[in-house]
Amino acid sequence: MKILISNDDGIDSPGIAALANEMKKIGEVTVIAPRTEQSAVGHAITMKIPLRITEYYKNGDFFGYAIDGTPADCLKIGIRNILKTRPDIVLSGINNGSNTAINIIYSGTVSAAREAAIMDLPAIAISQTSHDAKDFTYSAKIASELTKQVLKRGLPNGTLLNVNVPNLPEEEIAGILMTKQGKSKWDDIYEERIDPYGKKYYWLTGSLMETDVKLETDQFAIKNNYVSITPIHFDLTDYATYESLNNWQLENLMK
Repeated sequence: MKILISNDDGIDSPGIAALANEMKKIGEVTVIAPRTEQSAVGHAITMKIPLRITEYYKNGDFFGYAIDGTPADCLKIGIRNILKTRPDIVLSGINNGSNTAINIIYSGTVSAAREAAIMDLPAIAISQTSHDAKDFTYSAKIASELTKQVLKRGLPNGTLLNVNVPNLPEEEIAGILMTKQGKSKWDDIYEERIDPYGKKYYWLTGSLMETDVKLETDQFAIKNNYVSITPIHFDLTDYATYESLNNWQLENLMK
């Protein structure tokens, strides 16, 4: 089994190391990840700046390939230029912090897995719900067991699994739930600050507006200590509205 691992926290993050170490127990792992943190870059790709590939070592041992680009770049150049054969599955993570609800749109972690799905590869994005997580053991185990299930049962082309794991000891996890993407979103605030030279700058802050109240949604599930597994895809068509727009007779709009 050939496993490709990426992330958006950067190749030196503890989450990607924990994931790679666990996945090496079940397959041949290649790590191709951003050289530096690329959180919240979404599905951006680099077009007018050359990308460089650097072999990355940890404690003197080869760990993977660092790309000075985005998570989506890593998948594209990794599969097209670095790997000799296509991987059997792609995993992105383990991310520091959850990727649920509307936040999925901004997530570089999810976008790496989505790029794999675009390339018709099964993919899993996995996040742990803390920016200060120290122990990724349980999340890595979830990723490993889920990988086995995906390779056994398959996923539709274009679909990935978005997994969020509460930052809790395993014995405090309430269970595992299949969920839908929630509608909670961030109330963004740009704080005005003054730099040492007396000039203004702005720093993004804010708080999460939690509107989800059912366990069938990803954000509410993790809030109640459940592991959330959400199947998502890149087809953004609103099919209900598509049908209703047929009644607008838009073909006659400019007549």
